[in-house]
Amino acid sequence: MSEPKTHSGSCHCGNVRYEATLALGQVVACNCSICNRVGHLLAFVPVEQFRLLSGEDSLVDYRFNAKKIAHLFCSTCGIHPFGRGKGPDGKETYAVNVRCLDGVDPRTLEVMHYDGKSI
Repeated sequence: MSEPKTHSGSCHCGNVRYEATLALGQVVACNCSICNRVGHLLAFVPVEQFRLLSGEDSLVDYRFNAKKIAHLFCSTCGIHPFGRGKGPDGKETYAVNVRCLDGVDPRTLEVMHYDGKSI
């Protein structure tokens, strides 16, 4: 696994910008109905390792099924840069879409496939 590093990320239009400190060793590809359609590759970080720099007023919160995860997207460009929810341990966490991180080539990352469709 790589060392933790602070990465900058954004939506397509740049309204939503953030920083997340994470080690990009393995990312998650979920096959649930939204992740599969959007094409997320996710890395999870605790709230203290995530900082929204701009665009909170541009974010739209979409929830489905159990309505526990805030699937956030930019109201201008429609890109899903990250989401919010609670991890299995009950702690608040961010799910960062690594495809939205500046300078990160997702083809170089190890992908773990998660069966969210069956949950």
